[in-house]
Amino acid sequence: MTSQPTLTKAGSGPGDPGEPHSGLHAGLKNRHLSMIAIGGVIGAGLFVGSSSGIATAGPGILLSYALVGTLVVLVMRMLGEMSAANPTSGSFSAHADRALGPWAGFSIGWLYWFFWVVVLAVEATAGAAILESWIPAVPQWGWALIVMVVLTATNLVSVGSYGEFEFWFAGIKVVAIGAFIVIGGLAVFGVLPGVDSDKAGVGNLVDHGGFLPHGPGAILTGVLLVVFSFMGSEIATLAAGESENPQRAVTKSTNSIIWRIGVFYLGSIFVVVTLLPWNDPSLKEQGSYVAALDSLGIANAGEIMKFIVLTSVLSCLNSGLYTASRMAFSLGERGDAPKAFARTTSRGVPRNAIIVSVVFGFVAVFFNYEYPESVFLFLVNSSGAVALFVWLVICFSQLRMRKIIQAESPEKLVVRMWLYPYLTWATAGLIVFILGYMLTDTEHDGRTTVLLSLLVAAIVIAIAFVKEKLKVRDEVRDEVRTEV
Repeated sequence: MTSQPTLTKAGSGPGDPGEPHSGLHAGLKNRHLSMIAIGGVIGAGLFVGSSSGIATAGPGILLSYALVGTLVVLVMRMLGEMSAANPTSGSFSAHADRALGPWAGFSIGWLYWFFWVVVLAVEATAGAAILESWIPAVPQWGWALIVMVVLTATNLVSVGSYGEFEFWFAGIKVVAIGAFIVIGGLAVFGVLPGVDSDKAGVGNLVDHGGFLPHGPGAILTGVLLVVFSFMGSEIATLAAGESENPQRAVTKSTNSIIWRIGVFYLGSIFVVVTLLPWNDPSLKEQGSYVAALDSLGIANAGEIMKFIVLTSVLSCLNSGLYTASRMAFSLGERGDAPKAFARTTSRGVPRNAIIVSVVFGFVAVFFNYEYPESVFLFLVNSSGAVALFVWLVICFSQLRMRKIIQAESPEKLVVRMWLYPYLTWATAGLIVFILGYMLTDTEHDGRTTVLLSLLVAAIVIAIAFVKEKLKVRDEVRDEVRTEV
């Protein structure tokens, strides 16, 4: 199977921390992996972007979230099957390399890396805007620089350092959403002491134009608005490669994703659309979660939510840098990137991969401030559909990898995709349908996003095939020289 990075126990490598060493370290603890898996499905997009989805689909946005959530559960089940059998820092890219060919692993790996370095800029800017509102003495670009430098330093220390930061970032998100669901749920059913919200009630689901006020078609439009907030679910399978028991970590995160999505996404959105009517102006003006907290009379709701969003942003930034660097590391190991990317320090840190990733992140931040409506908008749109491309590649990889695993080591099939291969094909069909539907969406830039993402994907795939042809030519030349 695709080669797996060498793993050693954290701290076991000899020499100075700055010296080159071979392989990643198993420095992530079980509690780190558990919280990375839980926090990975809670992105800042849930807090920031849900209001536009509610305005578009009304209470029916619950069906949009349920549809995308089901899609993610199925895709993660496929990825879990492959990653439990062969845990690796390259995750789906390494699986695609083996199942579909080197061109697939190369292409999806670099597209995924591109996606996350653009996310670094988006999240750094969002976090900087919040910090500047609290401490305006430091300009926004200064805050962006500070958060990028701090989290880069964290990732450069050790994988355990990344895991510890992510444990607390994700922990705050989990506690905040859990508290929101409990408090909001009690208010909806009129049993929250000291709160009398005249707008709250389950009747909000149907009392203001019905459950689907804009018709059934709004469900699909809602899907386009919420699908990208789920990106990050796959991070646990990449991080599992640096844990002491990768197979157990992958199995646990795969089996728990149903309740994670059900509670954190569907649960919290249900609370929002029952605390306030879907067409309440405050949802759009303040943001869905801030408006919901305000309706309960909770003091400083806006500042509380700013802190939670900042935590989510920092978590996404931290994980984005980790994920981009590990994908670059895996590409380097497989010869799809400079070999320098695959070098690690004695602490198991792929320093070169981290530095290169963050440098491109800084460049994207610069474009965001200097050319927001041209260069940076192109970067965002051209990476926007990568999530769907990744999920589609996972589907096709699993169709092939199941046969390979069954033939070579069936005992490694500790996680199995349900109703294989029919559900896999159905999932792939749904992803293709969503991509096709996006081509009809001009109101929310869906068409632009798909077309630009396809353009970038075509360029990367073309590079992959050229690289393979050159490799074959060189191999033939070496054989001829050997015979001579």
